[in-house]
Amino acid sequence: MPNFKVEAKNFNLYYSEFQALKNIQFQAEENTITAFIGPSGCGKSTLLRSFNRMNDLIPGVRTEGETLVNGVNVYDKSVNVDELRKQVGMVFQKPNPFPKSIFENVAYALRVDGIRDKKYIEEKVVNSLQQAALWDEVKDKLKKSANALSGGQQQRLCIARALAIAPSILLMDEPASALDPISTSKIEELIYDLKKNYTIIIVTHNMQQAARVSDRTAFFYLGELVECDETKTIFTNPKSLRTQNYITGKFG
Repeated sequence: MPNFKVEAKNFNLYYSEFQALKNIQFQAEENTITAFIGPSGCGKSTLLRSFNRMNDLIPGVRTEGETLVNGVNVYDKSVNVDELRKQVGMVFQKPNPFPKSIFENVAYALRVDGIRDKKYIEEKVVNSLQQAALWDEVKDKLKKSANALSGGQQQRLCIARALAIAPSILLMDEPASALDPISTSKIEELIYDLKKNYTIIIVTHNMQQAARVSDRTAFFYLGELVECDETKTIFTNPKSLRTQNYITGKFG
C-alpha cells in the first residue's frame, strides 16, 4: 500500500461566493515531487496553501471536503495550526529572509518553538544550511545580514529556514520564478536532492522545470484538477485534450 503523505478528498474552496477549487481529488506519496501546473488563477497555489492552512489568513474563505496530511484532516477542529505548519514547511515565490543574520534566520523558528539549547540550535542551523546546499557559501559569514546574499542564496536560506523545524512535507510556491537561470538550476538540483527525506509539492509556471524535477504532474484549469499522472505521461501522452492544449502552448 502506498503511503500517502498528502491528500485531498472531494475538496472545495470558496473565496466568499467565488469557488476557487472544485471537487479536488489528489494524492502525493512519501518521498516524491509533485508539480502543479496550469494557467494563472487556476487554483494551483490555493490548493498548495490548503495543506498548511495558509488560506485561513484570507477573509471569507470556506472549505468543504477534506485535505489530509499524514492521514489527518487539517481542517478538523482538533488540529493545532502551529503544529501543522511545523510538519508542512513552506517556501514562497520571492525570497523573504528576515532582517537578521544568516544564522538567526535559520535559528528563528527553533527559538520561537521554545528551544534554548545553544549547542542544539547550532547543530540544526549547520545541518539545515548543509541540506539547503548553502553551507559552503556562508559558513564564514553567519553573523552577516541575510540581505547581503544574492537572490538565489536568499531562496536557499529560506529553504534552510523551512527545514530547521524538521517538517516531513515541503510546499514550494514558484520557488525559482524570481531567480536567474543559474540560481534556478541550483534550486532544482536542491529540490531533487531533498526528496530523499521529504515529500515535496511545487507550483510552477515553468513546464520545463516541472518536467525536470517532478515525479508526478497535476494540471489545473479553472479550479479543477484536470488530471494527475506520472510527469512523463502528462508531457507525452496526456489523457485530456485540455492538458495537451496547455502543454503545447495553445492556451495559457
